[in-house]
Amino acid sequence: MGELRKTVIDGETYVLVPEDDYEDLIDGIEAEKILARVRAGEETWPDELVYELWETDSRIRTYRTYRKLSVSELAEAAGISQPYLSEIESGKKTGSVDVLKRIAAALKVDLDDIVV
Repeated sequence: MGELRKTVIDGETYVLVPEDDYEDLIDGIEAEKILARVRAGEETWPDELVYELWETDSRIRTYRTYRKLSVSELAEAAGISQPYLSEIESGKKTGSVDVLKRIAAALKVDLDDIVV
């Protein structure tokens, strides 16, 4: 860490920190906030999944595969038929908002995560 200096302005003491050190402090605070969320149980995604989500033609299929669910298992959990889910995954049908919400809930992701 660089040299810290103090100054007084209008009777209040301030500490002057080199900008690089200040940015490092802020980065550390932000990193700690993220780590606290992870320690509290927030799910994190492996980089392979993130890259696949960028490239996939079906985010539902990608999350389903990541969760190790078959088409039948996900369809049952979402309360829809397996053929209907297959059509949504393949892009032949879009699915209603209600159905997509149920699929997202079954996959334990936000609706925004499966809708591009």
